[in-house]
Amino acid sequence: MAKRDIETLDDIKVLVNTFYEKVQHDELIGPIFNERIQDRWPEHLEKMYTFWQTILLDEHTYQGRPFPPHAQLPIQEEHFSRWLTIFSATVDDLFQGTLADEAKSRGQKMAALFQIKLEHIRQSPFRPLL
Repeated sequence: MAKRDIETLDDIKVLVNTFYEKVQHDELIGPIFNERIQDRWPEHLEKMYTFWQTILLDEHTYQGRPFPPHAQLPIQEEHFSRWLTIFSATVDDLFQGTLADEAKSRGQKMAALFQIKLEHIRQSPFRPLL
């Protein structure tokens, strides 16, 4: 059966819920997410729905800045790589099409940008302006 593309907020919710279910149980990145989010998973998922709804559906519901919450986390390239592997596999398992490809592309771009920003913060002798 052919998969369809990401088209609605419900599709975003399926993607986000499926992805973070995998993340929570991943041995490398799961502990970092679970330690940081603790019992606030419903709030985190709601924020992720609006984030991806804004990016993929061009429905501007996300209010926030995605980088600052990640700035103090103990994350390195291997963590981003695992995140991307799980994210891309989840997208591919569930969807196929232009927005599915865009989701994977945006994930890769965000991971690259976050790594550059984190490296800059870690190398700088000055306190970051977040």
